[in-house]
Amino acid sequence: MTHIFLYGPPGSGKSSIGKILARNLKLPFIDLDRVIEANAGIPIPQIMAQQGEFAFRDIETSALKSLLNNEISVVALGGGALLRDDNRAFAESNGQIVVLLAEAPILFQRINGSPNERPLLSGDTYEKLTSLLKKRAQHYSSFAITAHVDESLLKQNVYKVQTALGRHHLAAMGEYDVVVGAIPNLPYPNSIIVTDENIAKLHLAKIELALRASGVESNSIIIPAGEQYKNLQTVSLLWKTFLEKGLDRKSTVIALGGGVIGDLSGFSASTYMRGINWVGIPTTLLSMVDASLGGKTGFDLPEGKNLIGSFYPPKLVLADPSFLLTLPDSELISGMAEVVKHGIISDPELFSLCGRGLGWVKNNLEKVVKRAMAVKIKVIEEDPYEKGIRAALNLGHTVGHAVELVSKFKLRHGEAIAIGMVVEAKYAARVGLAGKGTAEAIEESLSALGLPIRIPKNLPHDEIIRAMRMDKKKSGVSIRFALPVEIGRIELVEVNDLESVLED
Repeated sequence: MTHIFLYGPPGSGKSSIGKILARNLKLPFIDLDRVIEANAGIPIPQIMAQQGEFAFRDIETSALKSLLNNEISVVALGGGALLRDDNRAFAESNGQIVVLLAEAPILFQRINGSPNERPLLSGDTYEKLTSLLKKRAQHYSSFAITAHVDESLLKQNVYKVQTALGRHHLAAMGEYDVVVGAIPNLPYPNSIIVTDENIAKLHLAKIELALRASGVESNSIIIPAGEQYKNLQTVSLLWKTFLEKGLDRKSTVIALGGGVIGDLSGFSASTYMRGINWVGIPTTLLSMVDASLGGKTGFDLPEGKNLIGSFYPPKLVLADPSFLLTLPDSELISGMAEVVKHGIISDPELFSLCGRGLGWVKNNLEKVVKRAMAVKIKVIEEDPYEKGIRAALNLGHTVGHAVELVSKFKLRHGEAIAIGMVVEAKYAARVGLAGKGTAEAIEESLSALGLPIRIPKNLPHDEIIRAMRMDKKKSGVSIRFALPVEIGRIELVEVNDLESVLED
């Protein structure tokens, strides 16, 4: 974890957004301008009037570099704090910088009540503001992470900033951080890495190095790859290995891999010695944006997926998009089914971006991960135990899980969920729930990514229906479906006649 620096023009909300962001992430908040004033004993306008802007910038530099020894914080910077190259280099090497941007009329409206507090805008405030924006436009646009904070609601602007950062602190079901970025040093003594034979060849050495960098020797267990190994036998193997390696109540299980590894590792950790810590390091798109979040763990029975499990969140999730560069196209495409799903649930812009196809996705992996991840986090924080709105995340899964099972897992999870979303969207249209063109839009977006949209002809409908009846979302004789009404809105519907769902 590193500092978060909020930067941008006057009126962009660095302080107001920073306070809420810090509270959301359970971090201290520092307003650098207030630090400067406390150190000088006089307000900034007076410093500028008495000593000039150049001297003020020297004081600002000193205050910025004093943060080096502070605990990780959210820091609001002055609007010109990073104009100096050495200030910018310091901030970039010690944290993430987010530039907050808004249109001039909105900025003017926000600062018009206190123009005297901004010496660089004294006089004709609007003219000075537009001139300053023009002068600094290239500077502000040169930073990697930006967030347009034009929204009237502060809460919405904070959500945009967190999405752009890819940093979240979940608290609804146990407290843990979720961070998108490069893998840091991992200070977990007496830990064990659980991974599969495919991931081990690609990424195990990197995680072992991250442990050694913290002075920790690593243990690992490598299991066969594939959904067919997500069973009680593998869980039993993990328990026995934990014992053999001497794991105790203070140990940490590090789950390195996709959804199967996360589910198995999390469940094993939840039940070993009545529960030990685990850390998720997802390596697939599917696991980064979906499976690693929310604390669901478990394994499959022959009768169905995830029928045995527990809610047991990790202590940390680290999602490094660079891992996705090693994925074959088929796996990346499969993962995009969940991204499309998240767009359908509550992010129409993300849904639209998915329609640009796989080429766009490959060039924007970090953006894809951050936006899709933010949707799921928002939902699970509102409903951690799936008593209400969280069930929206099951869009496509009632049919999809059944199709996946009947195919004997020859269909990848994402491929099956894509099929399930189309089938369920068409059903929603037939019963008059879905808006005009919703099912067609979903088909087009999935097809643009190379995902299947039809149940394979060799899969018997009666077997799919039988598998659907074993669904864990069953309540009596009905099954609760999450059906799309329009892009950005889902409704939960109890369905009795499963045969009608599969009609084409």
